[in-house]
Amino acid sequence: MPDCIFCKIISGEVPSAKVYEDDKVLAFLDINPVNPGHTLVIPKTHFNNFSSTTDGDLESLVVASKKIAAAILRATGHDAFNLTVNNGVEAGQVVPHTHFHIIPRFNGDGHRLWAGKAYAAGEMEEMGGRIKKYVEEN
Repeated sequence: MPDCIFCKIISGEVPSAKVYEDDKVLAFLDINPVNPGHTLVIPKTHFNNFSSTTDGDLESLVVASKKIAAAILRATGHDAFNLTVNNGVEAGQVVPHTHFHIIPRFNGDGHRLWAGKAYAAGEMEEMGGRIKKYVEEN
């Protein structure tokens, strides 16, 4: 995609701090990191989001992410990380190209995750049944 910033990084048109590359995956440091070492892992093929990414490309992303996460932990001296995917604008996806965030974590880093909400009576069972039905249809 000509206007995709990540595609421009893949082509070398835009510089990045690359930390990993193979034939299907590229990983580079996030320019606005939550913590030092925050890395983005992307497929070299353009997909708008996680939902549109092929199973084969997702497999490559996960395998590479495991390797990269271990390296990030060694490099930062921390022993925890978040692996996140924002799928769609409402979920916080800023760049419309599939990407995983590997964010090293440490006590007191100030990064907060979501606050959970309780289900209303019967809501969990109803929602679980609906999701299960659609999973089984695929």
